Amino acid sequence: MSRAFVREDSGFVPPGHFGLPPRDDPGFDAAAARALLEAARHGNTPSAESATGYRWGEPRLHRHVRRLLAAAEALPEHEQDLRYVRVARRFLAP
Repeated sequence: MSRAFVREDSGFVPPGHFGLPPRDDPGFDAAAARALLEAARHGNTPSAESATGYRWGEPRLHRHVRRLLAAAEALPEHEQDLRYVRVARRFLAP
């Protein structure tokens, strides 16, 4: 069997390119939160999970997601990205 088929069937998801800083950078968690939300907004959460090492809903990222959500909701209503707001709220849901 071709290796391509083996990888496809194994659930392998290649990490996306999200411009993340090194993991030991103090801003990594904030960048990871942003990457997860952006990926979810575009229906590509597994790629961001693979790139960041964090799963969707990771409690360690909640404070960053709350900050991003507050900034998104602070925009005038006609400028808000409703999909982004929705996925951020879903990230924080229990």
